[in-house]
Parts: sequence; structure tokens; C-alpha cells
Amino acid sequence: MRQYLTRVFVIAVAVGAFGGAAYAQTMNAAVQVKLDSRVQAIKAWAAEPAIVAAVKAINAGEPAENAAMTEDRWSMLSILDPFVRAFSRNDAAGVLKARRGAEVSEAFVSAANGDKVAFLAKTTSWCHKGKAKHDAPMAGKTWQGPLEVDKSSGVEQIQLSVPVLDGGKPIGSLVVGFAISKLR
Repeated sequence: MRQYLTRVFVIAVAVGAFGGAAYAQTMNAAVQVKLDSRVQAIKAWAAEPAIVAAVKAINAGEPAENAAMTEDRWSMLSILDPFVRAFSRNDAAGVLKARRGAEVSEAFVSAANGDKVAFLAKTTSWCHKGKAKHDAPMAGKTWQGPLEVDKSSGVEQIQLSVPVLDGGKPIGSLVVGFAISKLR
């Protein structure tokens, strides 16, 4: 009896793994088409004058409080902290809010150094320099991340990022997370 149950368990696990993989491939193909159709819209967001101006301003002279921010300090700040709230209440954040659709789970803009400029809600990390989601756009490329559960929003999502351009030159990045449940 024990051998029988072991075989049934092994077969069930194998079927679940292969069935899940087939589901994921189908889901990914359908979701990928939808994500591909969003890239041009995100590039339009990144070209909005308020976003370009906000990134240029930080690149020209980052405020002392921003320059002194560390990942440890950032993680300790509440979403109600005035420093944090300022990033969701500036003109660039206003563009993100105005453009946000139901499928957008998060969006944030970073300056050339990877530090935050604006966002919809507090991000897990203060600086994204050294991460592909920022470095690829800084090289003029579009980037797409893996399917993941976002630490800051708790939503299963895929992130897309594009460069913020000034005169065709990357000066920052815009990352937008898309909730998979809303793209199905």
C-alpha cells in the first residue's frame, strides 16, 4: 500500500509540474502580447514634460536629503513620512497617477544615479542603480523583468522599464509594474 501511495504521489507531482508549466507558458504568451502593446504607452509617459523636467532637476542638483538617503534609512521610513510623501505628490507623480490604468500595480521614476524622483507608492528600494530595471534604460534599452510578487505592493506582476530621454539621451528611468491578474 505504501509503494502504491508513493507512486500516486510521484505521478501527481509530475503531472502538476508539467501541467503548471504548460499553463505558465500559455499565460506568459498571452500576457506577453499585452505587455508588448503597453511599451509605447510607457515611453509616452516617460516623455511627458513634467517627468523629464523632474529628472533633469534632480540630475542637475540632488537635494542634500536625497543624497544622504541610504537603503537602511529608506526601509525604516513610513509611507506617511513627509520625505516619502513628497515623491508621490510632485508634478511627475501627478503624471503617473493620471496615466495609471487598472492593470498598473506600481510606477516609479528614477534619476540618472538611480535615486527616486517620483512614484505612485513607496518603493522597496531607494536606489535602483546597479539593477537591470534601471541600468538597461540608462543604456537606452527597454527592459522587462520576470513574473514576481512585488515586495512593496504584494501583487504578482511583471515590470517594464524605459528610459526617460532628453534630446534622445537617457537621463533616468521609468519602471511600471503590471498586475498579472488584470492582464489576463
